[in-house]
Amino acid sequence: MKSLKKPGRVKAALLDWLGVPIDLMTDDFWRLFANNNVAGQVVNEKTVMQLSAVWSCVRLIAETISTLPLQIYERTPTGRITATKHPLYDIIHTQPNANSTATVFWEAMIVAMLMGGNGIAEPKYIGPKLIALNFLDPRRLSCSTVNGKRQYRYTLKDGTQRTLTEAQVFRIPGFTLDGDWGVSSVMYGAGVFGSALAAANASNSTFEKGMLPTVAFSLPGKLSPKDRDDFRDYVKRISGALNAGESPVLENGLTAAPLGINPVDAQLLESRNFSVEEICRWFRVPPWMVGHTTNSTSFGTGIEQQLIAFLTFTLRPWLTRIEQAINMNLLSPMDQTKFYAEFNVEGLLRADSAGRAAFYKAMTDGGMQTRDEVREKENLPPMGGNAAVLTVNSATMPLDKIGETVPKVPTNEA
Repeated sequence: MKSLKKPGRVKAALLDWLGVPIDLMTDDFWRLFANNNVAGQVVNEKTVMQLSAVWSCVRLIAETISTLPLQIYERTPTGRITATKHPLYDIIHTQPNANSTATVFWEAMIVAMLMGGNGIAEPKYIGPKLIALNFLDPRRLSCSTVNGKRQYRYTLKDGTQRTLTEAQVFRIPGFTLDGDWGVSSVMYGAGVFGSALAAANASNSTFEKGMLPTVAFSLPGKLSPKDRDDFRDYVKRISGALNAGESPVLENGLTAAPLGINPVDAQLLESRNFSVEEICRWFRVPPWMVGHTTNSTSFGTGIEQQLIAFLTFTLRPWLTRIEQAINMNLLSPMDQTKFYAEFNVEGLLRADSAGRAAFYKAMTDGGMQTRDEVREKENLPPMGGNAAVLTVNSATMPLDKIGETVPKVPTNEA
C-alpha cells in the first residue's frame, strides 16, 4: 500500500461529493474509485453497482452467505458439539456489536470482499476477551506502511480520526495475487464493467430518442447563425412530436436521413445479453440465478444439482476464507486445538418433503443418524429413549445388539 497523498482540486471535489474525508485517500483509492475510464464510461464501485447484473450477483452471494448459520464447534472424544457457551459464538452467530445483527455485519464484510478485495473489521476486547466486531467502511479507511508494518487510519461519521495498528484489525482478504492483499474486482474487471455500462447507456439513449437513430437534416443554401439556432429548436419540436406519436412536417425542401447504426444493426440487445453473461462469469454466478434465462445453465440439471454446484464452486471459497480467518485471528492458540468456526450449509441443500424423507430414511436405516437427530433438523423436539439410539434396517435394532441371537417367541402348540 502506498503512502497518503493529498488529491488535487478535481479529486477533492469528487471526494466531497462521495462524503469521504480528503486526507484519507491513497493512490489505490483513486485507481479503484475514480481513474478507471473504459469505453467512455467512468468505472468505480458506485457506477458498477448501478448495473443490474452486478447488483444481483453481489447481493445474491452476500445475502446467501450472511444468512447461513455461522457457529463455533468443539471437538470431543465422542464427536463434535456446538459450543454455544464459547465467548465467540454469540459474536459471530448472533450479534457482532451493539448496532448490527450478524446477518447485516457479514453482508457488509462480504460485499467489501467482493468489490474491493478485503473485508475489514475492528475487534474490541476487555482484557483478553473479545466482546465485539465493528465493521470498517472501506471508503473511510486508508492504509500506509510505517517501519515495515501496516497502519490504518479510519474516520468516523463525526469526522474524528483513529489510527489502528495491524494487530487491531481483523481482515479477510478475497481473491489475492500476492498471498496477502485481496484484489479489487472493480479495478481488474474494469473492461467488462465499462462495456456493460456503455451498452446500458446506449440502450437508455436509444429509448430516450423514441428508438430512432441520429438523424441528419439537409437544407438548401447556407443558414445564418440565428437561422441555425432556430432550426435546432425546430428539430427539438420535431423530436417531441415523434415521441408524442405525431407526424412531423418537413418544409422548404428539408430532407432527413438517418446517421449512424440503428439498434438492430448494432446488435444492442445481444450486446446487453452478452454483458450480463460476462458479469455473471466474473462473479462465478449462474445467469439463471440473477434472472437471465436466455441460455440454459451448464451447472447441471435439476435445482438440487445446480444448488450443489453453486455451493461448491461459488460459495465454498468465500465460506472457507471466512472460517479460516476466524479460526486464525479470533481464536486463541489454545482454543484452536479444541474449537473451530464453520458455516452450516445444510439449509441450502434442503430438498422437498419427499426428497428429505428419502434422505432421512437412508440415514436412519443405515445407522448414520438417530431419529432425534432427524427431528432436530426438522425443528421438532427430541423424543428421547430409543429415538436417540442408532439403528439399522431390517430389525431396526440398536447397533450394539447386532449379531445377537433373537430369542424365539413361545407358542401354544397342542
